[in-house]
Amino acid sequence: MAANEELLLTVSDLDSMPEDGNRYEVIEGELFVSKAPGVPHQSVSMNLSWMFSDFLKLNPIGRVLATPGLILDELSGVIPDLVFVSTERFERIVRNERLIAAPDLIIEILSPGSENERRDRTVKRKLYGRFGVKEYWLVDLQNRVIEVMVARGSGLEMAATFKENDEIRTPLLPGFVCRVSDVFSI
Repeated sequence: MAANEELLLTVSDLDSMPEDGNRYEVIEGELFVSKAPGVPHQSVSMNLSWMFSDFLKLNPIGRVLATPGLILDELSGVIPDLVFVSTERFERIVRNERLIAAPDLIIEILSPGSENERRDRTVKRKLYGRFGVKEYWLVDLQNRVIEVMVARGSGLEMAATFKENDEIRTPLLPGFVCRVSDVFSI
């Protein structure tokens, strides 16, 4: 009698995916496909990139990267929207033009659709927590809020939800202040 085994994909399988404008990620062997981000998503990503870049020019404590390849193990390769890596860790976690260990901070901007939301809210949160991400920000375009989760134990716990009139600070970047309304200005 043959066992019914689920086919697990690997990071190596990602190299065989078509160049069709979609984003392909594999998380714990499961394939996730999403369309290229739209203008609101990209505008928010650029706003955050500029805020982090401006701060890091004056405070060179690390680097912010947009959509880097992040390989956490053989069964998990993802493309976060933004990451911050401290200077002290940067050289240790970059290999072959990709990140090979958890960055300090990951930011995901929610894309429309229940499957995209499940991937970012549940699957990636669990993955990032397991691999030691210190902070995880979920940027919710529809509700115009930013949810911040922090490492506690072996996972990521909700720390706060920031609304339009709020400012976000993080101990990972001492002195950094991010006004939520500026993140969503398009």
